[in-house]
Amino acid sequence: MQLRPNFASLLATVSLLPSVLAVGTPFGLGSATTGGGSAAAATPTSLSQLTTWLSDSTARTIVLDRLWDFTGIEGTTTGSGCKPWTCSPNPQITIDKDSWCENFQPNAAKTTVTYDNAGLNPLRVGNNKTLLGKGSGSGIQGKGLYLKGSNNVIIQNIKIVNINPQFVWGGDAIAIDGGSNIWIDHNFIQNIGRQFIATGYGAVSKTTISNNVFDGDTTWSPNCNGQAYWAFIFTGAGDQLTFALNHVYHTSGRGPHVGGTSGFFQNVHVFNNYYDHINGHAIEPDVGSKILLEGNYFNTVTSPDLAGDGQLYVPTSSSTACQSTLGRSCVANTLNGSGALVDVSDTGVLNGITAAYSAGATVMSAQDAANYVQSHAGVGIVN
Repeated sequence: MQLRPNFASLLATVSLLPSVLAVGTPFGLGSATTGGGSAAAATPTSLSQLTTWLSDSTARTIVLDRLWDFTGIEGTTTGSGCKPWTCSPNPQITIDKDSWCENFQPNAAKTTVTYDNAGLNPLRVGNNKTLLGKGSGSGIQGKGLYLKGSNNVIIQNIKIVNINPQFVWGGDAIAIDGGSNIWIDHNFIQNIGRQFIATGYGAVSKTTISNNVFDGDTTWSPNCNGQAYWAFIFTGAGDQLTFALNHVYHTSGRGPHVGGTSGFFQNVHVFNNYYDHINGHAIEPDVGSKILLEGNYFNTVTSPDLAGDGQLYVPTSSSTACQSTLGRSCVANTLNGSGALVDVSDTGVLNGITAAYSAGATVMSAQDAANYVQSHAGVGIVN
């Protein structure tokens, strides 16, 4: 039997005030997340108030009723940069953050860059917060969110857009360095200089990333193909993540990149996502990673995955390995006009991925997932 999150019940699960608090119940590893809990919903009236409410130690339900624009309010910086990519048109340029150009691209042409400071100074998010947007146009522009050791956070129905998109190291949309019980759900992210979502070296556990639209359409990219390359990177020392029911559109890499540091581990269950017109690669397993990839639909994706130093298990319709660990059959992925999945048979992944990773939302078929995600992901759906 195949189940999906039931939106009739989700829409009925609203606390305190209708149409303003987080909607529904999280599934997967983030299923215990409550965010601001019973804190009364409140709408900030200034950028400074929003900044304070997000970062303080008070449990809060914060409702955004507009697109808060941080662009320009912290000024700009003119400094050193480099040009690692020489393609045309509109290659991204790199800010020389922490001497990155000298350390990693010493032969790249040097240049001067002027970037918006707000993008490099994200909003800090404390414990026990719900950040919720009203309608389909509310959110944050020019600045991202930073969770450092934060616990019990819900980010739902907001836009995060236009963070120095022409510059590598221009800022992440959501960066998490350690933390647990995090639910990132029904958001829209586009035009970000660096990652849509990134984890640092601190372990990020009990976290679900679901029902989001990640739109890679951009003017600037390292491949000069109008598609964002820096989508997601999960590198924490013990990351445990559910990544499900997302629409990943017009990206060209890191969809996600998982792992990369010897001695660390990352367990990620990637299921029922819709990967859509990706002129590059999607899944990128690196050292330390264990990725279970099932029930995803790859529509016109050049390389659904890369062979790497991590562990990746991609079941077929006849696979039985999930029965002993997950108590159900594995669900095959679908490739439509896409390249082949490679390096896919490491069942040792199932030593790290348990039934808790998909608790509350049994995996659909890839075709059902594609239909569902196109109708239900992004902002304005759970408003």
